[in-house]
Amino acid sequence: MTTSPRKVNLAEKFGLIEDAWNPRVAGDVNQFQVKLVKLRGSFVWHRHEAEDELFLVVAGRLRMRFRDRDEIVGPGEFIIVPHGVEHCPVADSDEVEVVLLEPATTLNTGDAEDPRRQPELERI
Repeated sequence: MTTSPRKVNLAEKFGLIEDAWNPRVAGDVNQFQVKLVKLRGSFVWHRHEAEDELFLVVAGRLRMRFRDRDEIVGPGEFIIVPHGVEHCPVADSDEVEVVLLEPATTLNTGDAEDPRRQPELERI
C-alpha cells in the first residue's frame, strides 16, 4: 500500500520533543528511518556492529568523540559513523537537534547497556 507523500517541518517536529536521547521516527526510506533527537550532555560510548549512522546537526553543536580524536559538527553539517567504530556523542552546546539517518534496526545505544536505550521508538 502506497501512502501519499507529506512534507515534514523540522522546527515543528523538534518542538514536540521535550526529552533528550530519545529518538523519534519522522519517516521511512526503504529499510532506513529518519529519526529526530535532541541531545543534552554526554551519551555512552558504544558501537554498532552492522549499521552505519548519519548525524545531521540542525541546531546547536555536536562533539562526536572517537577514541583517537573529536569532531565538532555544527548546524548544516553531518558526520557518518561507520559500523564497528566506537563513538560517544556529546552536546557541545546546551542542546543539539539532530536528524539521524540509519537502518530501522539500529538501537540508539548500540552494544552498550544503558538506561537510555530505546528499543521501541515513537513516531512523530
